[in-house]
Amino acid sequence: MQPAVATAPSTAKPALVPAVARAMALLDLLEKERGPMSLAKLSTSLALPKSSVHGLCNTLVALGYLRRQDDGAFYIGPRVMGLAHAFAEATTPAQEFERLWASLGTVPQETLILSVLDGTDVVYVGVRNGMRPLGMAFSVGMRLPAHRAATGRAMLAFHDEAWVKQLYPAARLPAYMNLPAMRRSDLLAELTETRERGFSIDDESVRQGVYCLAAPVRAASGEVVAGLGVCMQKAGLKPRFVAQQRDTVIDLARRLSERLGASPQK
Repeated sequence: MQPAVATAPSTAKPALVPAVARAMALLDLLEKERGPMSLAKLSTSLALPKSSVHGLCNTLVALGYLRRQDDGAFYIGPRVMGLAHAFAEATTPAQEFERLWASLGTVPQETLILSVLDGTDVVYVGVRNGMRPLGMAFSVGMRLPAHRAATGRAMLAFHDEAWVKQLYPAARLPAYMNLPAMRRSDLLAELTETRERGFSIDDESVRQGVYCLAAPVRAASGEVVAGLGVCMQKAGLKPRFVAQQRDTVIDLARRLSERLGASPQK
């Protein structure tokens, strides 16, 4: 399902250099395979003549982007690590969040927030206010308890339970404002449900009348590095609209993850 935001007008695709496109397709295939592939298997998978694939592989081996096993199979070489490190150092989730919205060229229906973990807090590093009034102002630099915020739960859910218990050693979690304190066991159960469904829910856990959903954002390593959330006024919410916003935030988290180098999710 497409996200519930307007997208920028499509533009014509640039002309590609065939040899470069084939070389990148070969590297992408090996990256997805996660293991060595023979010349014959590469040729079949890419639907290219063996002679063409042989030439591509020899060139990439010479440049360090591929390595050849004794049996003739090829696998990813060490030269790609330099590219990965250069990319990782040149961007952050917040920067890619801004670039994503610049590429969409629109305003979201509901307020969208991006946060990262800082101890037991989430810190908001990106905010896009929606067209509908929320009644709660989010701003970059704002902190909220991670165990209550939807974006915090979306990140905590994909850490080891032992790590979460170390982060929250007490059976009862810190109170927040005038809201009832949570038990750690309830949080762990909520994190298990979050992992299973792929997104988190904050049903007035931070502010009365505010309902939030969030999905994890991953880096190239697969590690969850941020949480992307959508916040709505709870009054008058209809299941169909909530489902639409859920699909939107999951899709945008996927797009943001891919912009950070994560493998496309199937």
